[in-house]
Amino acid sequence: MKLYSHKDVDKKALRAARIAVMGYGSQGRAHALNLKDSGFDVVVGARRGGPGWKKAKKDGLSVAEPTRAAHAADLVAMLVPDMAQKSLYQSIEAQLKPGATLLFAHGFNIHFKQIKPRKDLDVVLIAPKGPGDLVRRQYQQGRGVPCLIAVAQDATGKAHARALAYAHG
Repeated sequence: MKLYSHKDVDKKALRAARIAVMGYGSQGRAHALNLKDSGFDVVVGARRGGPGWKKAKKDGLSVAEPTRAAHAADLVAMLVPDMAQKSLYQSIEAQLKPGATLLFAHGFNIHFKQIKPRKDLDVVLIAPKGPGDLVRRQYQQGRGVPCLIAVAQDATGKAHARALAYAHG
């Protein structure tokens, strides 16, 4: 096991990137707000008029339907429940840019091949070891929570650096 700290992060790895956070539940909200507060260009992908859409708007975030959010994104964080990820991926797959990063907070769908990402995508895991409200609270206090990081597919040679930059927020 390797431990990473802020010293290992290349902050430029995502600096000009547009990040689409799919879903606005516990983890999605924490990730989106933390990334926004860190200066990233964030859009939330949610169902128009749904509770996630309304809450993200209320929190001051840009919101779009998932296919539209994915179309403009350099990194797409799949933070919807595991059982919804396969159909979400199928709906956005054609919208993903070549070389984009597909990020998961849980490895189920990749490990069990429920989702088979295109070969031209980076596929990474950033799995915080805490619920979303704790992730957000720790960030607001200038700290963080431990998380697991993994690279399942490195199409660009930049997957690891992008994953670390995302985790750092």
